[in-house]
Amino acid sequence: MDNPQDLVRDHTIYACVMGSRAFGLATDDSDTDRRGVFLAPTPLYWRFEKPPTHVEGPADEQFGWELERFCALALRANPNVLECLHSPLVEHVTDTGRELLALRGAFLSRQAHETFARYALGQRKKLDADVRTYGAPRWKHAMHLLRLLGSCRDLLLTGELTLDVGSAREPLLAVKRGEVPWPEVESRMARLAAECDAAAARTRLPPEPDRRRVEDFLYRARRASALQAYADDQVVQGVVRAVDARQG
Repeated sequence: MDNPQDLVRDHTIYACVMGSRAFGLATDDSDTDRRGVFLAPTPLYWRFEKPPTHVEGPADEQFGWELERFCALALRANPNVLECLHSPLVEHVTDTGRELLALRGAFLSRQAHETFARYALGQRKKLDADVRTYGAPRWKHAMHLLRLLGSCRDLLLTGELTLDVGSAREPLLAVKRGEVPWPEVESRMARLAAECDAAAARTRLPPEPDRRRVEDFLYRARRASALQAYADDQVVQGVVRAVDARQG
């Protein structure tokens, strides 16, 4: 593949808007973050050089995963990937993309508690380092950490991952603007983390994701891609034979 971005242009099966716009936290200066999933044609895997697992671009603030990589991350309850699957702002979807969206529940499991909490802990350490170094955290990051913890709690309680923060918009934006004292933000984080732990203890989510369903979907998508490539090749060969016959 000479230009990996051609995979995004020609083979995207699902594309959405993420970030503040998907969370209901956008303001006038918010970027538009685009995420997507592309299905690399199966014949590309028959070469020594394999297709990329992810591609940045071609537009600014755009990032795409190859389907297999995306599914593997979602099965491990990667927060960014799970949230991508649940964006309310879908910009493009094919039949294969709709099959992927129909599998959203298959990716959800109790593992989300661990992965969301681990991600939150990493972000909290960065915020604490900022406070020690600069006297204040990066308030935008603090806002998104609160949002993530609330999303994790609600997922464990309801079994559904909802991105839009709804009525929590204004309190969260107040944090982003630096209007809430850091000790109060710390207190909110601690309370949300405790609520996540409590919700995990009684969640109805299954212990593990449904790996078999996802694997069956991936197999069918790869097989359909291979069959389409074969059909296209047969058409090309037919055209070549017709041209040769006329010239002969």
